Amino acid sequence: MLLKDKKALVTGSSRGIGKAIVEAFIKNGAEVWGLCSKPSAAKEDLEKLASENGVAFHEIYADVGNAEQVTEVVKAALAEAGTFDVLVNNAGITRDGLSFRMKKDDWDDVLRVNLTSVFLISQIVSSNMIRAKDKSCSIINMASIVGLHGQGGQVNYAASKGGIIAYSKALAKEVGSRGVRVNAIAPGFIETDMTAVLKDDMKAQWVEGLPLKRAGKPEDIANAALFLASDLSTYITGQVIGVDGGMGC
Repeated sequence: MLLKDKKALVTGSSRGIGKAIVEAFIKNGAEVWGLCSKPSAAKEDLEKLASENGVAFHEIYADVGNAEQVTEVVKAALAEAGTFDVLVNNAGITRDGLSFRMKKDDWDDVLRVNLTSVFLISQIVSSNMIRAKDKSCSIINMASIVGLHGQGGQVNYAASKGGIIAYSKALAKEVGSRGVRVNAIAPGFIETDMTAVLKDDMKAQWVEGLPLKRAGKPEDIANAALFLASDLSTYITGQVIGVDGGMGC
């Protein structure tokens, strides 16, 4: 019960990595607000899991790419919760394409959803966190190995994830003295809906190049998030935790 009595907000909570993080947090005693764009197929299962673990799960809805909408919804959730001990900015999209053919809308959409939403949500939640006394609060931002090393055909996605890394380090310097830790997780090749569209030969090539010789699972990222959310990591801030099977080594 690493998160007993803690309250957490997780964006992109309806599937994949976000859903796995919500499940891990619930199993470890946290009351969780999961933010997604519309009512999800996972809602009932997550509510049942929360009930079985003596906590509550609240599913809330906003388009994180819509500044006014997400601001209103997050402020309402914060008012309901009173405070969030943990924030996980996980929501993200891709709009892949070679840079010289990329439409400006595809650039703007990815930066708005993946990066600007992190700023907007963190601004609201961190302002509340720094007023909490005698508490260790944690903000966890989902970056990517692509944000560290780049990837052809993903200049917009790489820029957004690289921006998250820089933003996390800068915010960590601003709020650390107020008891708020800020870290980023950089997943590698993880089995999610986002990577399921890749061709089998491409996936096999990626896995073959990994020291651990397997793709990651959403639970691998959830375990890292659980560590960073818990009091086991109270002296860790401003870091990028690679969960990539050795891809970045």
